[in-house]
Amino acid sequence: MAKVKPFRGIRPPRELVTEVASRPYDVLNSEEARQECEGNPKSLYHIIKPEIDFAPGTDEHDPKVYDRAVENFKTFQKNGWLVQDDREHYYIYAQTMNGRTQYGIVIAANVEDYLSGVIKKHELTRRDKEEDRMKHVRIQNANIEPVFFAFPDNAALQEIIDRVTAEQPEYNFVAPDGFGHTFWVINDQQLINRVTTEFAKIPYLYIADGHHRTAAAALVGAEKARNNPNHRGDEEYNYFLAVAFPASHLKIIDYNRVVRDLNGLTPEQFLARLNDAFVVEDKGTEIYHPARLHNFSLYLEGRWYSLTAREGKYNDNDPIGVLDVTISSDHILRDILGITDLRSDKRIDFVGGIRGLEELKRRVDSGEMAVALALYPVSMDQLINIADTGNIMPPKTTWFEPKLRSGLVIHSLD
Repeated sequence: MAKVKPFRGIRPPRELVTEVASRPYDVLNSEEARQECEGNPKSLYHIIKPEIDFAPGTDEHDPKVYDRAVENFKTFQKNGWLVQDDREHYYIYAQTMNGRTQYGIVIAANVEDYLSGVIKKHELTRRDKEEDRMKHVRIQNANIEPVFFAFPDNAALQEIIDRVTAEQPEYNFVAPDGFGHTFWVINDQQLINRVTTEFAKIPYLYIADGHHRTAAAALVGAEKARNNPNHRGDEEYNYFLAVAFPASHLKIIDYNRVVRDLNGLTPEQFLARLNDAFVVEDKGTEIYHPARLHNFSLYLEGRWYSLTAREGKYNDNDPIGVLDVTISSDHILRDILGITDLRSDKRIDFVGGIRGLEELKRRVDSGEMAVALALYPVSMDQLINIADTGNIMPPKTTWFEPKLRSGLVIHSLD
């Protein structure tokens, strides 16, 4: 059962939140961060991407960059740009995109829950990326950015969300990307206690987005426990920052593929090869979106095609075999285009569905890519089924949007 707790959040004053809050560290490069916060010393980028305080081209892993992150975090607190709450709270965080709002509960999640599998994952993590994030958690002694969890719908927690969000929010703003962010502080101690109690009835939490940050936060907590001869188990370092959303609130969007060449085939030969595993239909020059599971959209030489997987080319009884990313990886990328490692092959790139299928068309029409493939999005039920059965999704399967805004609240490990 999930063990969570409230915490004393470190947050910007209401009037500064739009200056402090930023996009997550991993959705933009150093130069983009430098441009976004130009002239704004209060931007969280100075803490989560501190290389922007140095000359362009400075290695983000240089020790002086990590040192600057610590210095900047202290400066933000000294200047009152980040202030710690007097007592422990849970918080509600709502995100609005295209008229649709999802409501999450900001919690301190338990390190042991991650290590024991109560917090379930569906992706593999890379040790080098974990170690980079671990350095940031260690040097700051804080979880600066939250991870993104889902949990099975719970009527009592939904009731608390509804009650709290009927009140005046602490923050309410629209970010430059057009997404709305609203944030409430839960002050009622009875409600705080109920949140803890209700999560204790939930058997599993699921990592939706942020597998590396989750692993890093949990591993640093475990390190601190090992290094503390008086470790009790209730210290703040036993917990890390997360926003947990009811599963029904979340919608996974498509994660699409573009490939640089046809592996020596002519377009005609490529289309002919596709007929082995798919029913291929020419849809003309208008953008075609995949209509359902096992239906794909392909763009080649100015034309869109519908690909429908043939019976026997997939396994609906296998949590991995049922995925369209598996079908396309096996029967198109591997068998026809010769791409076997999605993580390392330089011939393939991935495009989040937030950019639309117009981006796929643009990259092929420009001559940069030879062919584009759009997939029907994975469902939350599929994600949970994969995690529950102990399986791991293939690379680049899920894309969640909007991303959590960083800087609305920080969790100290002290």
